[in-house]
Amino acid sequence: MYRAEPAFAHDRIPRVGVLLVNLGTPDAPTPAAVRTYLAQFLSDARVVEIPSFAWQPFLHGVVLRTRPSRSAARYAAIWTKDGSPLAIHTNKQKVLLAGYLGQRLKALGLPADSALVEHAMRYGNPPIGAAIERLREAACDRILVVPLYPQYAASTTGSVVDAVAEHLMRVRRVPALRIVDTFHDDPGYIAALAAVVNDFWTRHGQPAHLVLSFHGLPRRSLARGDPYHCFCRMTGRLLARELGLEAHQWTLAFQSRFGRGRWLEPYTAATLAKLGGARPRRVDVFAPGFVSDCLETLEELAIEGKRTYQAAGGGDYEVIPCLNEHARWIAALADIVLANLQGWLSPPPSGQAREATMLRAKVLGASA
Repeated sequence: MYRAEPAFAHDRIPRVGVLLVNLGTPDAPTPAAVRTYLAQFLSDARVVEIPSFAWQPFLHGVVLRTRPSRSAARYAAIWTKDGSPLAIHTNKQKVLLAGYLGQRLKALGLPADSALVEHAMRYGNPPIGAAIERLREAACDRILVVPLYPQYAASTTGSVVDAVAEHLMRVRRVPALRIVDTFHDDPGYIAALAAVVNDFWTRHGQPAHLVLSFHGLPRRSLARGDPYHCFCRMTGRLLARELGLEAHQWTLAFQSRFGRGRWLEPYTAATLAKLGGARPRRVDVFAPGFVSDCLETLEELAIEGKRTYQAAGGGDYEVIPCLNEHARWIAALADIVLANLQGWLSPPPSGQAREATMLRAKVLGASA
C-alpha cells in the first residue's frame, strides 16, 4: 500500500522543501499530446463540476475527439524551440527563487541549502507526486506548497491540495505541510505587477485604457461560495491604485469562457469589442492572475484578443507580459515563501547544542 521510504540516516540534517505548482501544459503541440493533457485536466471534478456518469461519456465521446486538434494548433502558434512557454517560465522561476532564497538564508545565518525548491504541474509533467518524492529524498521533512495562482479558486488551488493529499495517502512518513492558499492582496505581489506594467509603459508610453483580464469561472462558483471573483476584484483595485489610475482608465474582465453556461462577467472578448468600437488611441491588456505567460496570454489575449479588438474598429493594441522572471516578482515570491516558513527555519546549533545533537544522533544510530 505504501511507497518505499527514502533511505534514512539518524545524523542527516533535515531540510525544508518548497514546492511551486503551476497549472500545466501538454508535452508537445500535437493532438495526441493535447488529448492526454485535456483528458487529465477535464477529468478533475474540481474543474468540471458535473457528475462523472454524465460528464465522462461526453468528454471521451465528443470533447476529446474534436477539441485536441483545435487546441494543438493554438499551442503550436506560441510554442518555442525550447518548448512550452509556461514550462520554461515556471522552471526559471524555480531556479531564480532557489538562488534568491539561498542568499536570504545565508544572510539569516542559515545554510543556503536549508530550503530546497522544486516545481511541478497540476496536470502533465513534471507531476506533483514525483516532485514531492524528490524533496523527501533530499531529507525534507517539512514541505511548503506554493500554488502559483494568486487568487484562490477551488478549481485551481483547491485541486492542487487534492493532488498533494492523494499522493501522500500512499506515503508512510507524511511530511509536515503548509500551503499558501492565496496571495491576491500581498503588497509585494501588487508592487511587482505595477513594476511590470510601468516598465512596459516606460518603453511604449501609457495607453488610453488598460484591461485587466483574469481567467474566468462559471458564475455558479461565485454563488456556491468560491472567493475567486472577489479576490480578482481586490487585486484589480489594488493594482489600479498602485498605478495611479482613475476608474475610467481601466476595466476588469474575465476570459477563457467555455460552454454555453453563464460565466463571470464582463467577458474579456465583449469588453475588447466594445472598446474597439469606441476607437481609443491604444488599449493595453494585462493578466494579473497569470504569473507566467502561457496559452491564455500569448494566444488568447495577444492573437485572438487583438483580432476581436481590431475587427470592431480598434487600432493599436498591446498585451503586457506577465510577471515571468521579473526581479520584483522573484523577490516578492521569496518574501511570500519566507513569511510562510516562519518557525520552520532556525539557525544551526553551536557549542554544547551541537555536541548534544551529535551525541543524540550516535545514540539513536546505535539503538536502531
